[in-house]
Amino acid sequence: MHRALRRLGIGTAVVLALVAQLDGQSPNPSQLAATGSIKGHVRLTGTSPANPVIRMGVDPACAAMNRAARPVQPFVIKSADGGLANGFVSLDGTFPRTPVPSDPVVLSQQNCMYGPRMVAARVGQTLMVVNRDMTLHNVHTTGTKSNVFNITQPSVGMVFSYVLKAAEIIRLRCEPHEWMMGYVGVVNHPYFAMTRDDGSFVIERVPAGRRTIHVWHEAFGDLTRTVVVPAGGVVTVDFAYVGGAAKPSAGVRELAVPETLFAQVPPTE
Repeated sequence: MHRALRRLGIGTAVVLALVAQLDGQSPNPSQLAATGSIKGHVRLTGTSPANPVIRMGVDPACAAMNRAARPVQPFVIKSADGGLANGFVSLDGTFPRTPVPSDPVVLSQQNCMYGPRMVAARVGQTLMVVNRDMTLHNVHTTGTKSNVFNITQPSVGMVFSYVLKAAEIIRLRCEPHEWMMGYVGVVNHPYFAMTRDDGSFVIERVPAGRRTIHVWHEAFGDLTRTVVVPAGGVVTVDFAYVGGAAKPSAGVRELAVPETLFAQVPPTE
């Protein structure tokens, strides 16, 4: 391809740019030299609040799907050393525009729960919600900006697709099943990550320089740290929540869940 383009009189710089576009915007070596990576962990250092058991008897279909299980509201999922899953890590600030992924971000309604608990996506990317249950579900946002929708999915296999409009954290709920919660962290750049089960995360190809990192977790709220990303290198940063009561996010309205839906279980350490 390179030779064919050059025979047409197209210069090397243009060739590299065209190849980058065809390659899904793969950076050239000079671009990589001006970027670095951020690696780290998000941990809980204090006592973890209880993950309450969910009582699904309000819908016999949901109860039947979970008869052999003991479903809980997974507010906090952590590893033995305190690593927190489902933390949304993103960079603050304005960055040059980059192509939005064409693949959708998928959330499933399965066994009367949203899964994964939280996903991350770009402004302009498609969110796809799939009903995998033999019962009616509803997808209703409680975001505060432009990502507003309220759609019913009455049968198994139904798919709802929505192009995300603005950067914010969206809470999804299902009105017939008040315990069903899911979250979508939406940003307008590619520099974000979800923490893994051990609390670790990696954000690659970050423009070098001073950067502010923002972490959000549904049970503990927001944390920020500032680091200097070295060109061609890696900076490591760790975040720690001390535990305690849940903190509301400024970008998400709280969802009141009737206490009668839950039976408390002892907190985990």
